[in-house]
Amino acid sequence: MSRAAAVAAAESYIGDGRFFDELAERVAVRTESQKPDSLPELHRYLDSYMVPAFEGMGFTCRKFENPLGFGPVLLATRHEGDHLPTVLGYGHGDVIRGLEDQWTRGQGPWELARDGERLYGRGTADNKAQHTINMAALRQVIATRGRLGFNAKFIIETGEETGSRGLHEVIAANLDAFSADVFIASDGPRVKPDRPTLTLGARGAVNFDLLVDLREGGHHSGNWGGLIANPAIILAHALASITGPQGAIRIPEWRPAGVDAVTRAALADIEIDAGAGGPTIDRDWGEPGLTSPERVYAWNSFEVLAFRTGNPDRPVNAIPPRAWAHCQLRFVTGIDFDDIIPALKRHLARGGFDQVQVLPPDEKNAGAFIATRTRPDDPWVARVNRSMAETIGAAPAVIPSLGGSICNELFTDLLGLPAIWIPHSYAACSQHAPDEHVLMPCMTSAAQIMTGLYWDLGADTEAVLGEAHR
Repeated sequence: MSRAAAVAAAESYIGDGRFFDELAERVAVRTESQKPDSLPELHRYLDSYMVPAFEGMGFTCRKFENPLGFGPVLLATRHEGDHLPTVLGYGHGDVIRGLEDQWTRGQGPWELARDGERLYGRGTADNKAQHTINMAALRQVIATRGRLGFNAKFIIETGEETGSRGLHEVIAANLDAFSADVFIASDGPRVKPDRPTLTLGARGAVNFDLLVDLREGGHHSGNWGGLIANPAIILAHALASITGPQGAIRIPEWRPAGVDAVTRAALADIEIDAGAGGPTIDRDWGEPGLTSPERVYAWNSFEVLAFRTGNPDRPVNAIPPRAWAHCQLRFVTGIDFDDIIPALKRHLARGGFDQVQVLPPDEKNAGAFIATRTRPDDPWVARVNRSMAETIGAAPAVIPSLGGSICNELFTDLLGLPAIWIPHSYAACSQHAPDEHVLMPCMTSAAQIMTGLYWDLGADTEAVLGEAHR
């Protein structure tokens, strides 16, 4: 019975094919939460795969129906003692749309396929492989020590890709059931494939549409060019007013106060490297005077995700009647969430863009996340950092927030917990795109790290309790 034995068992789980087989079953379930007809598959993922896996580890399971009609939520609980702390975990079983006709690697989205060090399949990176690893790590500690040494709760939701709608209501109505002492989970990418990462929060996200709708139909560009306004030109100028030519945000209310000294120091040794196949960082893009890590982990970014006017597939010589853009703001803590859209409207009004409407996105792109962050000097952060360093033999990267967004405010604000994320993927994993994949070396180190961490959390508890009884 030793930490080393548990970690070695976790490594064998990855290397001997058990991880592949377990993940393959889960990837095959088409849990596309953005498709309304996928609701039965969301239930099947919980009922047929998550519940048996947790019950096999001595957890009791309770499934909550979503009060807003979206995917269900599972809470698995293993209680080892009233005197022990409780660690809350999280994963999401839903995935983005499969995009079956666009895959060029592997065997498509629903069949797990290995190509060298890569495992292809929808949900591998986001998030089925990540929570599969963490569940296996719990299993290895229980099998090796006979117990965890702490109480464990684990949430599997099935609506993260649609904004986790309904999860707040489920937790708020059952606060005692979800209560814990610390939140530790995995999602998102490491800063580099070979550098394990500890993340203390998440940027918030707001999606919205901009629309210029001037008339019913198109009109001949020769007869009417120069006489009637072009909505595409109006919208292009409106978009250009939101940022500078290199993407620096111009709306004052959307700009953070700055990067504080603690964050700057934490990011000083961070190097962002997407790995093979990833895009090259544009060093002159974004806020001037910031490093690349500061721009993505400690600053805001505005993006135009889609732009449509006229008939892009078959252009004609006609001035289009309308132009539309789907946009997004990612933001760090300190930004007034409730003022994001009003500030945009004030900015457009000041610029004379009265014809630009600011609208909520359509249903499939709805949902928003609040920016959150756990203090870097929290004692739980130190414990996790120490355990990861022991396993990997070096200090992990510590960043203030994920570049992306997730429902972290439910854990930090609603449940009042320190929230710590240990991502197992990497930036070039094609998350949300065709050819999504994970790297086997990342999976191996992730299994070692999480098994060592769960072992240490139980061992730390036993040491503290032993000292108290002496």
